Amino acid sequence: MLNFTLKQLRYVEAADRSGSIAKAADELNISQSSITAAIDALESGLGFDLFVRTPARGIRATASGRDALGLIRRFIHQSHQFEEELSSLGGLTRGTVRIACYATAAPSFLPPVLRAITEGFPDLSIQLLEGNMARIMEFLDEGEADVAFTYSQVLSDRCRFEPLFEAPPYAMVSVDDPLAGQSSTTFAELATRPMVMLDLPHTRDYFVGMFEALGLSPNIAHSTRSSEIVRALVAGGFGFSLLNIRPVDYRESESRYRIVPISDAPLSPIFGIATMDGAQQTRMVRAFVQSCTELRDRGVFEDLVVRCPGQSTPPFPRKM
Repeated sequence: MLNFTLKQLRYVEAADRSGSIAKAADELNISQSSITAAIDALESGLGFDLFVRTPARGIRATASGRDALGLIRRFIHQSHQFEEELSSLGGLTRGTVRIACYATAAPSFLPPVLRAITEGFPDLSIQLLEGNMARIMEFLDEGEADVAFTYSQVLSDRCRFEPLFEAPPYAMVSVDDPLAGQSSTTFAELATRPMVMLDLPHTRDYFVGMFEALGLSPNIAHSTRSSEIVRALVAGGFGFSLLNIRPVDYRESESRYRIVPISDAPLSPIFGIATMDGAQQTRMVRAFVQSCTELRDRGVFEDLVVRCPGQSTPPFPRKM
């Protein structure tokens, strides 16, 4: 029978996460020998090596170690959930919510959400993870995140999804582009111009697919994985780009680019909050999800949406 403590598991997990016994010891403010002893004890009990240790290069998990560490992380998280559920029995909602958010949306979307929710739950602790849409779903699927903010088209069958707002695509053009003075544009107009592509998994296929759905092809002149570089290239006159969520710092009078709605977009994705179907959630996570839906119902997210003049907010199903 294995004999280990939660403290030992935390030491081992920290060593794997940092890739170094010395760094893990510094992070936890303990001696390196305590980390080494925890690893040795667990390896002895399991009967296989968790790590390959290389002088001057740190440590890396073995194949069996990766499987074991996945279970260890899950167990540590469950222990946190247990502690938080116990602490909330007195009626106070406190604890940690691990949030994964699509990186392009995070700067605009997260600040108003976190500001509103932390006002209601001052004891809430947030851990943020960000990445492209594929990575966000990995965070959720692997149990590293409690919730994920992403688009509905990347969901797996194992997810539950609470829609928050529709995010139609819009064109971002230089202030010197004639389109900058128009109230809206079309994909036919955009197809004649050089495009700066936000080249991320799922994102590129989505943008190209909208042109193809209308029998058009985009003229991709430049591509980048950074939304900041996209804005810089557009402002510099290197082409237009497509995005879905209004930048948080966009000020028409101050920006060197303009945001122009698109009148004939064949697909407007839904942005929302995903959780794993059947996953046990702490009271804090449930309260967090409920708070997000309340913000939606109050119209808080409408400032992030770019619509054509006169276009109203369309209805969409509240749960998927």
